[in-house]
Amino acid sequence: MTTSNLTKSLRLTTVAVVSAAVLTALPSGAAVAAEQGHGGAWRGAWATSVQQPAAPFAPNWSTDGFSDHTVRQVVRVTTGGTKARIELSNRYGTTPLKITGATVARTAEGGAVQAGSARQLSFGGARSVTVPAGGTIFSDGVPFTVEALESVTVTLYLAEQTGPATFHHFAGATSYRAKGDHRSDDSGSAFTETSTSWYYLSGVEVSGGQAPRRNGIVTFGDSITDGVGGTNDADNRYPDELAERLAAAGKPRSVLNHGIGGNQVTNDWEWAGEKAVARFKKDVLTERGVGTVVLLEGINDFGGSTFPSGGTPEVSVDELIQGHRSLIRQAHAKGIKVIGATLTPVKGSFYDTPAIEAKRDAFNAWVRTSGAYDAVVDFDRAVADPADPDRILPAYDSGDHLHPGDAGYKAMAEALDIDAL
Repeated sequence: MTTSNLTKSLRLTTVAVVSAAVLTALPSGAAVAAEQGHGGAWRGAWATSVQQPAAPFAPNWSTDGFSDHTVRQVVRVTTGGTKARIELSNRYGTTPLKITGATVARTAEGGAVQAGSARQLSFGGARSVTVPAGGTIFSDGVPFTVEALESVTVTLYLAEQTGPATFHHFAGATSYRAKGDHRSDDSGSAFTETSTSWYYLSGVEVSGGQAPRRNGIVTFGDSITDGVGGTNDADNRYPDELAERLAAAGKPRSVLNHGIGGNQVTNDWEWAGEKAVARFKKDVLTERGVGTVVLLEGINDFGGSTFPSGGTPEVSVDELIQGHRSLIRQAHAKGIKVIGATLTPVKGSFYDTPAIEAKRDAFNAWVRTSGAYDAVVDFDRAVADPADPDRILPAYDSGDHLHPGDAGYKAMAEALDIDAL
């Protein structure tokens, strides 16, 4: 949840389209070869959850989409490798999406990339691809050595009218747009438009560089996992800080952020994504190499009904608990460990009502004592003001009394027991 002030030319054959698009749908036995990269299996290095086009707080590019535009997006990977590929999503598109071309490069300043670093991406051997409405595709892998915590720039050229775009609203990072084909530019000078959302790009995977192990981590939740309230382009979300802790300990691991601002466990919300119990299998269970998920979500379930317009049905503590139990069952069925997290303080925010606070306290007591999870992290106590435990410590507060700022997100990451992960 957030406040109102936060405010891809080669023609591809049908066979090539299908071969690229069905990678994630192959039976597990047949998928092994498809999922192998140079030096080992593919594993997630960066990810985000996609949403349907919307502009609830301020204009963005999702509602109109693109036509003869180049879009450049910067992401920081959490684990390294010697080969890379990207994932593109047209999950919420109503028409096929034509990607005329795409590159991956090493990030320089702003919309620029390091000279000579851009690698042209292919899809089933072709430079362009059409993603069916509702579909997701991977590019072919390309030799591209990258280290943990290194930023990479993915550039998409969209020559044809796309229609409204599948995207991720609160990126907390700057994306760049230029008119015409600038996919191979080193300079960022043509990229005169900016946005703080990601478009179509839903993942970066790597292979090689280390023995593949099922030790990846997904952080799953709402805006507090998404990093709302942190500094743009600083990579200070709590999952980023966790990735930094792991790297500093000499044990870099994949940390994939599947938070969506405003998301709920039990209700769909048009501008804030599908409810967690439905999107979990699409966003988490499709990720390769994941062994643990950190689950922090529920405050919007309690508060969504308080919105003066466009609110969602009221949710009881028991209904939220049942939602969490569903997520735990889904994870355990795939052999994934679940770390449950307490909900952080809301005193002084627009969610500050006696009824919501009573629900938050009751749900947190269940998280701490139920034994439903494999482990628990107490984010509530990690960021609370000791003198007023229902309120975020001022030094940790972004200013809206709901979302932590950079220091608060660091405190959350430090609250996680690395051994438990």
